[in-house]
Amino acid sequence: MCGLLGLLTADGDTASKLRPVRDALRCARHRGPDESGVWHDDDVVFGFNRLSIIDVDLSHQPLHWGPADGPAQRYTILFNGEIYNYVELRAELIGEHGVRFATEGDTEVVAAAYHQWGADAVRRLRGMFAFLIWDAQERVLFGARDPFGIKPLFVVNGPSGVAFASEKKSLLELAEPPLSLDAAALQHYLVLQYVPEPATMDREIRRIESGTSFTVRPGGTPVLTRYFSPTFAPQPAPGSRSEADRLYREIADALRDSVAKHMRADVTVGAFLSGGIDSTAIAALAKEHNPNLITFTTGFEREGYSEVDVAAESAEAIGVRHVVRTVKPDEMMAELPLIVWYLDEPVADPALVPLWFIAREARQHVKVVLSGEGADELFGGYTIYKEPLSLAPFDRVPARLRQALGRLSARIPDGVRGKDLLRRGALPLEQRYYGNARIFRDGELATVLRQFDPRRTHGEITAEHYRASAAWDPVARMQYVDLFTWLRGDILVKADKMTMANSLELRVPFLDPEVFSVASRVPLSQKIAGGTTKYALRRALDGIVPPHVLNRAKLGFPVPIRHWLRDEMYSWARDIIRDSQTDHLLDLAEVQRMLDAHRVGSTDHSRRIWTLLVFMIWHGLFVEQRIRPEIPEPHYPVRI
Repeated sequence: MCGLLGLLTADGDTASKLRPVRDALRCARHRGPDESGVWHDDDVVFGFNRLSIIDVDLSHQPLHWGPADGPAQRYTILFNGEIYNYVELRAELIGEHGVRFATEGDTEVVAAAYHQWGADAVRRLRGMFAFLIWDAQERVLFGARDPFGIKPLFVVNGPSGVAFASEKKSLLELAEPPLSLDAAALQHYLVLQYVPEPATMDREIRRIESGTSFTVRPGGTPVLTRYFSPTFAPQPAPGSRSEADRLYREIADALRDSVAKHMRADVTVGAFLSGGIDSTAIAALAKEHNPNLITFTTGFEREGYSEVDVAAESAEAIGVRHVVRTVKPDEMMAELPLIVWYLDEPVADPALVPLWFIAREARQHVKVVLSGEGADELFGGYTIYKEPLSLAPFDRVPARLRQALGRLSARIPDGVRGKDLLRRGALPLEQRYYGNARIFRDGELATVLRQFDPRRTHGEITAEHYRASAAWDPVARMQYVDLFTWLRGDILVKADKMTMANSLELRVPFLDPEVFSVASRVPLSQKIAGGTTKYALRRALDGIVPPHVLNRAKLGFPVPIRHWLRDEMYSWARDIIRDSQTDHLLDLAEVQRMLDAHRVGSTDHSRRIWTLLVFMIWHGLFVEQRIRPEIPEPHYPVRI
């Protein structure tokens, strides 16, 4: 787990780029505090910050590799991530192809796999990754990002060439023009609480999408290839108890194997533990490989906003040491500018704040943690996935009548029971489901966003995903949309950024190709059944997780911003609005009115206010450069 920065020049002038690359690496020091390295030839400059996890004493990067019958340094690789099947791939390359290795790590395996199998090598990698490989013989740069988008990779095309980086901040350091705000990205952010891929808030900087590889030559632009598209192919419902049990065993076996491979490391591995089934399952299976496993959770001193007690009960039941970090509102207010700086892009999910604090605590004990991200998207865990069942009667209503019901819902006063059911029932799935978050509706957004464009809809983001999944059941289609939107735009961004901010590697065993292979075949009746979600997964984990967790709904890391923005955080929020220089983008007077209305308790505006505040802080950091948090130098005790 590290931070990479690669520049492919258009003019061959690499000597003058060495110092800028070194300088740009500094703002990504947290991703790899153990060592840094810079290398160049006539066309490329490679820079790397390393967090040493596997083959600690070797596998330094940039890493050079060459075949036995060719130049010793034909390939130079920058690799961020972990390949969990590298042991098996290494054995295959040695036994079947006579490959020689100088290290014991996974980075060299990736380079050798590319030489042996070309671009198809990425399809054989089981892990999380973003990497660049420079082929000095063919003078071509090849790169890829993992299937689900666990690890980030930003790209910018400029007059000097093409640059790639793990941190957008690094590209801003190298960029020749100043940041140019993308109006479409801002509008989508205010609806979704994140900027959807491949966009960023900067018009010139993009993201390489999940499941995508690319090649680029000096003076050219990247040629992208999608090598992985998650396909759901649900099987018929089990016809007997034995068929159902077979499915549950397949799920448990795939997950157990994934956790076993995710435990591969030359450093200590711990686990995050909330009160839900996903993280508890990961911790319980990890305990099978590390009897001294340490788990970590966070919470707040407010009833209903903490899973600390449930997590502690789970930790005792599975027999692990447990560490708790309680977060207070004054800490959140003090740390939020620094947290947003680490994010690169505004992400308005309040849960990332407690994640930041628990990652900082965990880093004092371990260097790697496992977590339960991805289970909901793969196995049908979100409550909203039940909606197609509740709205099924509307499918039998003629289209014109459905439209009439939609018009009727618009005339019903807000707060009247049934209004939202009528509104959503009148809409087809493609129009009503944006993904797992929806912060501002169009009418609300038009009062706040000065450059609101009613033609800019969520269809720009989701239409291609709905077309690709047209033949599937509605729940599978929602899962598919979430894999391309919510998962990689929110869940995985906060997981990567908040842990790497603390030089902590986070691994997600659910987001594994073999686990997905099983999950993709789970029938609808085994996702939403028995009044619960993730039905098949819960049955598969019976006997692995404690009974008190098995059928419990997951809270995650809920944050009491609704209460705090009325009390402890009100003055802080008011000051952010007052000092912000975003009035050309947002109606700040309207934002203040929204905050005041929330304070008196008439309407809950907390998520909308939080989304606006995070953007204002981001703008103050990266555009105005008025907010300057003190960036700590990564330093951790030797006892890890």
